[in-house]
Amino acid sequence: MKTKIVVSVAVLAAAAASAGLLHFAHLHPMQEAAAAPAPAPPVPIVAGTATQHDVPIYLTGVGTVIAYNTDIVRAQIQGQIISINFTEGQPVHAGDLLAQIDPRPYQALIDQYTANLERDQAQLVNARTNQSRYSQLGAKGWATPQLVETQNAQVSQLQAAVKADQALIDAAKVQLSFTRLTSPIDGVVGIRQIDVGNIISPSNTNGLCVVTQLDPISLIFTLPETVLPQIQQQQRKTKTPLSVLAYNQDNTIRLGEGQLGLVNNEILQTTGSIQLKANFANKENSLWPGELVNARLLLDTRRNGLTVPASAVQQGPNGPYAYVINSDDTVSLRQIKIAKISDGQALIDSGLKANEQVVVDGQYNLRPGTHVALLHGNAAEEAAAQDALQAPIP
Repeated sequence: MKTKIVVSVAVLAAAAASAGLLHFAHLHPMQEAAAAPAPAPPVPIVAGTATQHDVPIYLTGVGTVIAYNTDIVRAQIQGQIISINFTEGQPVHAGDLLAQIDPRPYQALIDQYTANLERDQAQLVNARTNQSRYSQLGAKGWATPQLVETQNAQVSQLQAAVKADQALIDAAKVQLSFTRLTSPIDGVVGIRQIDVGNIISPSNTNGLCVVTQLDPISLIFTLPETVLPQIQQQQRKTKTPLSVLAYNQDNTIRLGEGQLGLVNNEILQTTGSIQLKANFANKENSLWPGELVNARLLLDTRRNGLTVPASAVQQGPNGPYAYVINSDDTVSLRQIKIAKISDGQALIDSGLKANEQVVVDGQYNLRPGTHVALLHGNAAEEAAAQDALQAPIP
C-alpha cells in the first residue's frame, strides 16, 4: 500500500515538472519576442537629382527704368497758342508739329525788315551810280576829292545798312520758326500742360508737354561694391558688353534683354553700392519709364555645372550639407560646397556627383543611416506643401 502511494506521488511530481518545463519552453521565447523592439518604418521623403548642364551666373539687383531721352517742349518766344496738334500719349517723330503759336506778329516783323532792306538796296543803287559819276568827274579834275570820298563813304554806309537789314530778316525768320512747337525726338507725348488760347512764354517751366524716348530705353540698377572687381575682370576677359535681363518685381515676367552700357565712375558711399546702366531695345514697350524692375547681370556661364534643388541644401555647424540617398534606400550626410543659389537651384562646387539622388523634402526626420521611402506624383507634392506649412518663417 505504501509502495503504491510513493509511486503515485513520484508520477505526479514528474508530470508537474514536465508541465512546468513545457510551459517555460513556450513562454520564454514569447516574452523575448515581445521584448524585442519593432523595426522603425521608413521615412517618407521627396527626392531630387543632381544634374549637370551649363549654368548662367547672375548678379541680381533692383533698378528703375528711365527714358533714353526726355525733353520738355518749351516755347522760345511769347505768344498765344492757336492750335494743339497732338493727342496725349501719342507716338511722335522728330519734327512733328505739336502746337502752333500765333505767327502774325513775327510775320509782320519780317515784312517790315524786308521793306527796309528794299529801301536801302534802292538807295545803294543810287549811291553807286553817283559814286561812278563823281569818280569820273574827279579823274578829270571837275569834282573835288572831298566830294568823291563822301560819295564812297555813302556807298559803304548803305552796304552796311543792307547787311543789317538782311540780318534782321534772318533773325525774324528764326523767331517765326519758333511759333511752331515741334517734337525734338522720336517718342511718346505725355500730359498736355497748357490749352489752346493761353499765352505761352519761355518762363513757363512746365512747357507744353514732355516727350520721352522709349525705344531704346535705359535701366539704372545697383549692385554691392564687392562685386565690382568681378565685373571689371569679366569685361576685360570678354571685351564685349555684358548682358542684362530685366524682370518684373515678382520675377514672373521677363521684360527684356539689353547690354551693360555704363559702370558709374564712383561708388555710393552712403550705401556701399555701385550704379550701372543698361540699354534695351523696347519695340513692344515692355519697359516703361519709372518702372521698378529686377535686373540680372549675366556675369559668366559655368560649363557643365552641377545643380540640385535649393531645398536640398541644409545648414549645419560644419557648413552646408545634403542628405544623399544610397542604393539600399538609406541616407548619408554629405558636406557640400555651394557656389551660388538662384532661381530655386543651388550650384555645387564640390561634394556631390552627377545623377546622385538627394533629399529635397523631409530632412527634419532624418539621421545618417535612416531608411527612406521615396514619394512620387501627388504624394510628393502634398508632402512638399505640408513641409512648407510646418517650416519656420525666416
